[in-house]
Amino acid sequence: MIPKLHYISQGNSLKEHHDNIQKACATGIELVLLDVHNYSDKKLLKLATQVRETTAHYQTRLIIANNYKIAKDVKADGVHFNALGDCPSQVRKELHPWQIIGATAHNLDTCESYIAKEVDYIYLSPFEVTNSEGSTAKALGINGFTAIVEALNTKTPILGHGGINTEAVKDILETGVSGMAVSDEISADFNSIKIYNQLLNASSTVEQRYTFK
Repeated sequence: MIPKLHYISQGNSLKEHHDNIQKACATGIELVLLDVHNYSDKKLLKLATQVRETTAHYQTRLIIANNYKIAKDVKADGVHFNALGDCPSQVRKELHPWQIIGATAHNLDTCESYIAKEVDYIYLSPFEVTNSEGSTAKALGINGFTAIVEALNTKTPILGHGGINTEAVKDILETGVSGMAVSDEISADFNSIKIYNQLLNASSTVEQRYTFK
């Protein structure tokens, strides 16, 4: 099952990323994406090892952004690619058989490309553009989400991402997405996880195409 709510880690330091992940786990998040940039592989491996211990304690699933070698080394639940680069089909051969692959897409063509390469889920992004997202992609909004999800007509879970808040959950779900990946609002208030879980009914996640072990 792919949980309906994902927390994408944020922080001004590696320690803050870890602290925020611990808070998210303690508040009931089911899946965390460790999303750290501009650090050496050595520092990222150390952080990922520590975070894996934390998520394991809370029985929270852990995905590592972009670095599939570290995801494999720390036995994370999978890897997530924020941009086109490594081919998911090739990366899968390098991972443990039970690990999954996710990716972020900004348009229909990229979604179709990832689905053809058999990713396990997709972040469709951005719903809205925020200063913290660091992306030049245009906001898709309700209309964009609806059009892409309808055109894909896929069993692969599609999760909304980018500028999402609890007030928009109901409308976003009506576009047909499977769930949401959130960073800003959760980092600002970890109690919002409980609100998202209620809105998404994430405590009893709907069975999706792929299953974690």
